[in-house]
Amino acid sequence: MSITRREIAALAFAAAIQAKNMKRKMTIHLVPGSIGVQATQQEAIVFAKQYGFESVEANGSYLATLSNGEIDAIAASVKSAGLVWGNAGLPTDFRKDAETFDKGLQQLPGVAKALQRAGLTRVGTWISPAHASLTYTANMKQHADRLRAVCKILGDHGLRLGLEYVGPKTLWTSNRYPFLHSMAETKDLIGLIGVGNVGLLLDSWHWFTAGETVADLETLRNEDIVSADLNDAPAGVALDRQIDSKRELPMATGVIPVGDFLNALNKIDFDGPIRCEPFNAALRALPREQALATVAASMKKAFALIRES
Repeated sequence: MSITRREIAALAFAAAIQAKNMKRKMTIHLVPGSIGVQATQQEAIVFAKQYGFESVEANGSYLATLSNGEIDAIAASVKSAGLVWGNAGLPTDFRKDAETFDKGLQQLPGVAKALQRAGLTRVGTWISPAHASLTYTANMKQHADRLRAVCKILGDHGLRLGLEYVGPKTLWTSNRYPFLHSMAETKDLIGLIGVGNVGLLLDSWHWFTAGETVADLETLRNEDIVSADLNDAPAGVALDRQIDSKRELPMATGVIPVGDFLNALNKIDFDGPIRCEPFNAALRALPREQALATVAASMKKAFALIRES
């Protein structure tokens, strides 16, 4: 069987991309709910393998309902699929009243124990960028106090918490009192929390809408980042007019320099999961198999921009 020069070149290019990407430590992460796909924990693992993702989200609340043996079996299925765990969402709601927070905090040890049993080390959540009644200072204190309590429980189970700031001006001006909406402010909150197992959940969307640059990313170390998100933005929309619920898949428009974002993280040897969270109506309207394939292709296209560090 003969092979053409074009086919040889294509094979060489594919091998080069694969070799280059093998040098990276961050993983292409599947979080089904973030792309509008409904999936059980077992289905998420199957989908991650089928569509070429490298890590998969853990559903902590579900795992907490299982026996140790059942958790071990799920962890084994992740490994046998050639995957690793990415992160899990924080089940505790710290944004509402004290009663809601206290109830969630009481339930957190059970979830944290299950995540630890499964082999997870990362948990993520987001910070609301405005409040109806709390001033900036009061809100900062409440966040520091509540998240310190959360981190204490997570830390007892070998878990780190990533905090995601929300950058769009259309959101932080949407309520009476604006709150933190930038990397620098989130670093301030992390300092006030004052524990070692809390860091950033970075999103290219919020990094962009906060007006931040590669220089801001270069202030970070791998240990400062728990996980990350990768998204693009609609073209023809002014920065201050971007709407959080109207994002684009990575590489869709080129408005956000996702290559610069990824290369900055790769330069510091970031070793965590990176998911896509586009909040895109057209994507959510697709059958789930098509949505998975579309997101996987988009993420792989973006990751092909990673240069050797």
